[in-house]
Amino acid sequence: MKRRMFENSRMKKITAFIMCGALAAASLTGCGAQQNGSSKDTGDTAQINSESDAVAEAYQDSGVTMEITENEVPLTGASAAISTTLMPIASGKVTKGNAQVTFDASNTADGYVMVKYLEKTDKKLKLIVKGPSGTAYTYNINKIGSYETFPLSDGNGTYTVTAYKNISGTSYSTVYSMTLSVTLKDQFAPFLLPNQYVNYTTGSQVVKKAEELTKGQKTDLDKITSVYNWVIKNISYDKQLAASVKSGYLPNLDQVLQKKKGICFDYAALMTAMLRSRGIPCKLVVGYSGKAYHAWINTYTNEGGWVDSVIYFDGTSWKLMDPTYASTGRQSDAIMKYIGNGANYKAKYLY
Repeated sequence: MKRRMFENSRMKKITAFIMCGALAAASLTGCGAQQNGSSKDTGDTAQINSESDAVAEAYQDSGVTMEITENEVPLTGASAAISTTLMPIASGKVTKGNAQVTFDASNTADGYVMVKYLEKTDKKLKLIVKGPSGTAYTYNINKIGSYETFPLSDGNGTYTVTAYKNISGTSYSTVYSMTLSVTLKDQFAPFLLPNQYVNYTTGSQVVKKAEELTKGQKTDLDKITSVYNWVIKNISYDKQLAASVKSGYLPNLDQVLQKKKGICFDYAALMTAMLRSRGIPCKLVVGYSGKAYHAWINTYTNEGGWVDSVIYFDGTSWKLMDPTYASTGRQSDAIMKYIGNGANYKAKYLY
């Protein structure tokens, strides 16, 4: 999947950056702990050739157990578009699994793996995706009998994907595990599609809203600016949800759009979905602002490529693009000074 962004030689840097944080006087409050966990090797693997050249080996070991703690939720805070919105597909060309779970690894080159849990159960189910950097991403498996999409956002290399079933407390047994040898089509692949964290379809209201906001605009920069301005003017921080949200929370983007309010995670996922649906690559990033746990986004534009400095151009100077703070803090001098310093932020996970 080639984007014509490579063709543009005019380079202006921009990153759409959504930081999540509530305002308490001039100070920032924390968001909570990251979704964390580490997968555990369950046996030796052997190479298997496949159509996608992605599957190295799949294996099962129901005797292996590990401790998995519950995830907390980031809370605080108040293009030349492609012609069609890209969607993940479980094509069935490369599948592995057992009577309990199926992994579809047919499209790993597009930056995702799909998982379907088959067996009815009232036990908690987890999926851990461990990438070539060693970073482990822990997800809940929420659906029975239908596929969920999980990103392969750690670049090219070997991934271990493991499904777990709760035994008791934080103890989980291995249901099925496989290793994947992944070569992405390009660097944008994982960041142009919906997944469990950024969940939308071609019929979603958030997709229609993004199309409305960017209609007639020529550049990615214009589209990002339009989406950003709409978000900061129309989405408010949901303090009630922030006080009651539980581990495992996932944004319902159409509901956020309808209610016009949400928590940090909602802001980031909403803008990510809007821009991805318009063919603009976006990384939903989770990490730290000081000791506070936050979510934000980085985008790619034809004009500037990827930029990690989390800034936008307001016509006069470059400033941080932060819809959560902007909508709740009225872009106060104290807040803009803090969020304008990229050194305050450390990315940890990409979705």
